[in-house]
Amino acid sequence: MTNRIVETSRQFYARLAGFTFLFYMAAGATAVVLMNRATNAEGTAATLARIAEHASDVRVAIFLELLECFSALVLGVALYRITRDEDHELAMLALTCRVGEGVLGAIGIPKTMGLLWLATVGAAADAPDVATANTLSAALLVPVPGAMIGAPFFAVGSMIFSWLLLRGRMVPVPLAWLGVLASVLLVVGLPLQLADFLNGPLTMYMWMPMVAFQVPLGLWLLIKGVSPGYEEMK
Repeated sequence: MTNRIVETSRQFYARLAGFTFLFYMAAGATAVVLMNRATNAEGTAATLARIAEHASDVRVAIFLELLECFSALVLGVALYRITRDEDHELAMLALTCRVGEGVLGAIGIPKTMGLLWLATVGAAADAPDVATANTLSAALLVPVPGAMIGAPFFAVGSMIFSWLLLRGRMVPVPLAWLGVLASVLLVVGLPLQLADFLNGPLTMYMWMPMVAFQVPLGLWLLIKGVSPGYEEMK
């Protein structure tokens, strides 16, 4: 009876992880599309004017970015529950990495809120003059360092969880291997990008194996769950 309860709990968290994988990717991709549409202009003043025109898109993007950060935390907990019997310490390290990813990712939200305020404050009494608004906006439009720093935490957490899924044969072996290799590619590439040794189209292409891994993994966990872990088979 105890083993059955434990296995039911694992399957619940597996399906939670599967749903969250898909939601996490959908929320993140939608937020990027909305922000790109709202900031697609040349020059700081033109960008502010476009943000004002697409203020509703920016508000939705802020909400989605917040949900994406929470999704990283939920994924960390769910994957930790699935893999902790395989190696508790490694699973805890991976959980910590995913928590770091979620927290660091939230750093960009106040910047987006600041841009939205500068674009929509209008003629309010506390509105900055045009020169000040353009200066502040130029600073806020610089790529968010928190998101870039959080990405390597994501990669390391993904690598460890993928290895534990592979070692425990909890998902199809080819899929788990794809996760390990896709994660290793990011573990190597993201620090190089952060240090500006890697740039251009390669910084986009190195994410493609991860997308090819996470979508099938999310669907597999949501529909099939995980195979019984070592502890449940003893």
